[in-house]
Amino acid sequence: MSKHHVTTVINGDPVEFLCQPNVSLLDVLRDELNMTGTKEGCGTGDCGACSVTLDGRLVCSCLVLGVEAQGKSIQTIEGMANGETLHVLQRKFLEHAALQCGICTPGFLIAARSLLERNNNPTEEEVRFWLAGNLCRCTGYNNIITAVLEAAREMRGA
Repeated sequence: MSKHHVTTVINGDPVEFLCQPNVSLLDVLRDELNMTGTKEGCGTGDCGACSVTLDGRLVCSCLVLGVEAQGKSIQTIEGMANGETLHVLQRKFLEHAALQCGICTPGFLIAARSLLERNNNPTEEEVRFWLAGNLCRCTGYNNIITAVLEAAREMRGA
């Protein structure tokens, strides 16, 4: 099977790679581009650990083919902080102990950022609904919800 040349933008930077047509975006990110922040939890789109945004749409990268990234813009966890300065969501996850083993954390952060870009004043119910596609076996979710709500307040300047 021949490899396809893909040109895309990842976290604001132009990127080119070669991949076979049946390789997932998750595998391209991790194995071809050494961007290992995005995690594989289930490989079937059920856990959200591999969440990225593709042209602003939240997707499970295990369900997207690498060739589908052609001409698109991708945001991953690697692009969330600004150098050494953590994104407010990352800070709030740390402050509220909203992580334990860390496998699900990048997906939760990407999904939460996607929510807050659309709705900077979500209710607890809206946060829970938006993050329902992300599974965690360690934290019990309450600290994650609190961290997202606190981040939203700070981002609004409330």
